[in-house]
Amino acid sequence: MTRIAPAARRASLVQAALRVIARDGVAAATTRRIVAEAGMPLASFHYVFDSRDELMAELVNTVVAGEQTDLEPALDPASAPSGLRAAIRSGLQHYLDGVRADPDREKAMFELTQWALREPGFEPLARRQYDRYYELAERAARDAAALTGSVWSLPVADVARLLVTLTDGLTIAWLVTRDDAAAERSLDFAADALAALADAPIPVPSTPDPNAGAR
Repeated sequence: MTRIAPAARRASLVQAALRVIARDGVAAATTRRIVAEAGMPLASFHYVFDSRDELMAELVNTVVAGEQTDLEPALDPASAPSGLRAAIRSGLQHYLDGVRADPDREKAMFELTQWALREPGFEPLARRQYDRYYELAERAARDAAALTGSVWSLPVADVARLLVTLTDGLTIAWLVTRDDAAAERSLDFAADALAALADAPIPVPSTPDPNAGAR
């Protein structure tokens, strides 16, 4: 029998949990259902996770890491747009492309949030989820401003919360309607609204050419 590395086993179980949650809800995502979805024996679960709660926390980390990967091309200094509005719009487009590529990932996360808010004692999981979203959004806002020489007129944490609010609405609307054209219009609105929260970049004075008069 081929031995599966612990990291690969954890990743397979997380992906299986995402599929079960997206399809059947968190309540159905028992350890037995998850290992069956992954095609593993029950012992495999307890070999890499101490509890289902630990898997749920890992699930949040995995999804946020995936969303960060979706955003990275838009924040690459070698290819980033020159203006803040264009940088924001590009980042949002990459985010939407990630949602369209893996809608079950987002369905599972919305389900997880609602479940955690309903179940006594699990509110911290929902807060952890959104803390990670805010961290990612804040990093993206800082990087976009730095790449374009812009300065946010609000605290960057406030900008991050607005960004998460806009992407939450965009995501749930697209999951319900699958209307790409409407989603693109929403991206334009979000980019315009967020770019308006930054001051225009301060021009960098040009350095006089000491040889200009000798030509």
